[in-house]
Amino acid sequence: MKYLKRISCSFLAIALCMSIAAKDERGSIAKFDYFEYIGNDDFYRENPLPHDNSFYNPIVPGWHSDPSICRVGNDYFMVMSTFTYYPGVPLFHSRDLVNWRQIGNILDRPSQLPALQGQPINTGGIYAPAISYNPHNKTYYMITTDVGRGHFYVTTQDPFGKWSDPHWLPTIGGIDPSFFFDDDGKAYIVHKEDTEGKPKWSNFRSIRITRFDTTTGDVFGEDMPFRESGVGPEERLDRNEGPHIYKINGKYYMICAEGGTSWAHSEVVYRADSVLGPYTRWSRNPMLTQRLLKANRNNAVTCTGHVDIVDTPDGEWWGVFLGCRPDQNGFECLGRETFIMPIKWSADGFPYMTQSKDTIPLVLHRKGIKREKNVTFGNFTWRDDFTGKTLRPEWLSIWGSAEKYYKTGNGLRLSCAPITLKDRRTPAYIGRRLQHHKYTVTTCLIFKPEEGEAAGLLLVKNEEHQYFMALRKGNLALLQIGRGADKEIATQPIKTDGRPISLRIEARGTLCDFYYKEEGNGWQLLAKDIDATHISSRRGGGFTGSTVGMYAVKNQRE
Repeated sequence: MKYLKRISCSFLAIALCMSIAAKDERGSIAKFDYFEYIGNDDFYRENPLPHDNSFYNPIVPGWHSDPSICRVGNDYFMVMSTFTYYPGVPLFHSRDLVNWRQIGNILDRPSQLPALQGQPINTGGIYAPAISYNPHNKTYYMITTDVGRGHFYVTTQDPFGKWSDPHWLPTIGGIDPSFFFDDDGKAYIVHKEDTEGKPKWSNFRSIRITRFDTTTGDVFGEDMPFRESGVGPEERLDRNEGPHIYKINGKYYMICAEGGTSWAHSEVVYRADSVLGPYTRWSRNPMLTQRLLKANRNNAVTCTGHVDIVDTPDGEWWGVFLGCRPDQNGFECLGRETFIMPIKWSADGFPYMTQSKDTIPLVLHRKGIKREKNVTFGNFTWRDDFTGKTLRPEWLSIWGSAEKYYKTGNGLRLSCAPITLKDRRTPAYIGRRLQHHKYTVTTCLIFKPEEGEAAGLLLVKNEEHQYFMALRKGNLALLQIGRGADKEIATQPIKTDGRPISLRIEARGTLCDFYYKEEGNGWQLLAKDIDATHISSRRGGGFTGSTVGMYAVKNQRE
């Protein structure tokens, strides 16, 4: 019986190799049996959660920047930026602010993202989405900016279903728009805009408020500027952006990010008796910052800001915001992550999260809430065998849908595409966000490459900061992709006749090791102690974190 099983498996392997060796017009097909991601950060191992109601910050780790949140009844919905990645704007759902699940992506059709191609990976595309609910027409709104084209919003009455095609707002400039729906049914859009005339100081920006007609779906009337006075560059409080307006106990509150997106990032709050102001600045601003703390402290959270706040049915207030977790030398590959904290209220009635040198807590508790088994935070294992008809919502491509290059079901099949990431057109790449400083990524690849073709695992920061563990005809190589020609760091002769080969990346903060395993053998080292800062935010710049995934290419440029 064992002999018959071996014969049967051999015939299946031969048939599979014949199938995947068949080429289409795009090149040979690389089959990835599975993809496994294991997070193993020291902090989580050394600081286990003490209670069932405990949870970690960041609540959604890895690059999930510019969070926005709203509540309808007992349901909370949260969104983040995606820049030039596709699908756009991940949508998370929770019923308790602790246990979150990604239920989809709001911009999941090409018709919703028509202008991504050609924009830079980590500075173009979709900026700072804001999600809101209008109780007067029972409609959810998500408004955002595609920096390659302008502002738009989409709507739905069922956030678990499909969202509309974009409604563009060509008369609004700047970035970071957000809706506010008042109790009287009037609606407004608040956004960052350049100032009129000579600015008061370098990088000074204004916040503007525009009336919105929910019946026609367009803005109308005069675009009214809100300017702060009396605060200058001596406090580094400039570049107002990411505004939101709330009505709380009859007062209007406006919160804005200030100080840029790096170490001086902060959040400030204002209050008014009318939605149009005048707004009074809180005397103890900022309501959130970490800029007064040493950047090289242990377990640092830096660059905090871009806050959105939400109330609970019981009257509590919480805020979500972005932050970074660099090492003591300022390096991280994760980008800006989503954190959460309870809101406190000052004696004079202003909301805040930190004061002076308060630090961001990495372990929090929420009374009456029980942590579920599968959560978005801490160390976890995430695996996909690609058995479904569609990709899971966590998967990403770049500059648009890569659907013409892949098929799912019994593994992921990727056709080698004649496109690299330097072309700024959609390549044959399917990836996910890095979410830990220490992680292991493993896949099994079946591929019979022709000359000039390559497939394997790709680590991506942007067009000029990548590592490619590439199976090519006759060898396995590790390539550092940067400006100019690719740099071959390591190469290993190997049979490439379509037999399975497993690939693995083990990351240890700023260092990565690359392994491979041929059928019947153990793991072999391809390259050790490779500098992971090549794909870090400090080296690559921009606003995204790094991703890792499966990549197939032909006619690679040298």
